[in-house]
Amino acid sequence: MERVEMEERVPVLVVGAGYAGLSAAMMLAWHEVPVILVERHASTSIQPKAFGVGPRVMELVRSVPGIEAQLTSIWEGIGDDMRIAIAGSLVDPNPKIIVDTTEGDLDSLIDITPVPQVGAPQSEVERVLRAKAEEFGADLRFSTELISLEQDADGVTAVIMSGDAVSTIRADYVVAADGYRSPLRTSLGVPTSGKGQLNEMYSIMFDADLTGVVRDREVTLWYLQSADLTGAIITGTGVGSHVFGVYYDPETNPGFTEERCRHLVRQAVGIPDLDVTIKDTTSFAFAHILADTYRAGRVFFAGDAAHTMPPTGGQGGSTALQDGIDLAWRLWLVHTGQAGPDFLDTYDAERRPIGALTADGQLANMAFRMPSEQTRGFPPPITDPFSVMIGYRYHSTAILTEPGDDGSILEDPRTATARPGSRAPHMLLDWDGHPISTIDLFGTGFVLLVGPSGRAWETAARKLSERLSLHLTPLPIGVELKDMEGRWQERYGVDDTGAVLVRPDGYVAWRAPSLPPSPETALHEALTKILSL
Repeated sequence: MERVEMEERVPVLVVGAGYAGLSAAMMLAWHEVPVILVERHASTSIQPKAFGVGPRVMELVRSVPGIEAQLTSIWEGIGDDMRIAIAGSLVDPNPKIIVDTTEGDLDSLIDITPVPQVGAPQSEVERVLRAKAEEFGADLRFSTELISLEQDADGVTAVIMSGDAVSTIRADYVVAADGYRSPLRTSLGVPTSGKGQLNEMYSIMFDADLTGVVRDREVTLWYLQSADLTGAIITGTGVGSHVFGVYYDPETNPGFTEERCRHLVRQAVGIPDLDVTIKDTTSFAFAHILADTYRAGRVFFAGDAAHTMPPTGGQGGSTALQDGIDLAWRLWLVHTGQAGPDFLDTYDAERRPIGALTADGQLANMAFRMPSEQTRGFPPPITDPFSVMIGYRYHSTAILTEPGDDGSILEDPRTATARPGSRAPHMLLDWDGHPISTIDLFGTGFVLLVGPSGRAWETAARKLSERLSLHLTPLPIGVELKDMEGRWQERYGVDDTGAVLVRPDGYVAWRAPSLPPSPETALHEALTKILSL
């Protein structure tokens, strides 16, 4: 082992190149915050893992050049529809259909968000994230392992090893995206709660001709419940192979030989003489493990390190992506002096309740879709999936909640009215003859949406943007931006002199229903509270 004494300096060190780590590195680099990412594996995974990128993720990356088109093109090359069902095998004549996009099960999203639906395997999404992060200048180091980490009042010192070379990185902050076992979470003594490890699943990637068994250009996810096995099979994900996962007990595991894997796949498909080629195998745990804090000093936990959840329901990957993106814009604000250091406390306050809520929902889905002894007594699934996908609310010092707010963390996004702590609703606008969504206005900084008779807000915003060195853009609705639906005041809860302050993540931080005596004073007071200045 060779020790290199030279110490590198970087604002942010990311540990782990899964969804949370790659999204954090990409967004930090896009915001021009120098970042180093270390990952002990040689590359990203070839297993499809999580499938699908949720609408909130697509909204959050919509302003990043090129990424929406790249992710959409993956889905265009895979299929047109998706079905999810509970069945005995792929040839079960009476599957219990849970989701069927051919029946319009996700059509309501068209009225909620302008972003396209994206079905894509994690392996392909990670490839896009990695390429984008490197394009923006992120320093990604694979086959590099974190050996130790120490914190002090001014920063973090990390020792890393690549091959036989050992070196040191000095960082202001660390994003711990190091998986559900999270050595960093353990070494820092962060307690956890939840149901713990629930089951082990063996994942078999295979090739087989399923013509006549599954539909062309359709992703098929079947949760399998039979006397012989419990697991899940997914086809048509665009990775060139299909994947079957089966429950097993590590203590009595008879061994997954290639022949046994072929036999299990034939059971799952329901064709005893199916010609099967095994391409890859791996194992992973079904677990429900929640970090009791998402922050330990200068280290922030994201993805599975923060909230390990069963994959049943498909929200784990998107939640991890959101964690990384969410950390990135907060670290950007603090690194550039636009927000005070205490602003970073809002990450735990806002994301941890949502992580727990999502993990609990996945747990409930597991009891319904893949029942076992361990799932007895689990809660029923959440009835409205849209509220979890795109209707959650935040509460922290970065949100100036209005009097009478009910403190809810979920709302129906179809009827949302832009109260602080909620996602700014999607509405169609006309900008110089081009239709755009309100969602298209957010992502590169703070935005102050102003009513057509509230021009004084624009002057105030420009003054405060310069005084606070803050990325703050005033945008009048009804002037350059024409309200195509004629509902902006109703949807955003203001009159024609009011203003709504929207954060870089598209969430409403504060609003003034009407023009106060001094717009500059009101806006300054709101901003300094929100940004912990």
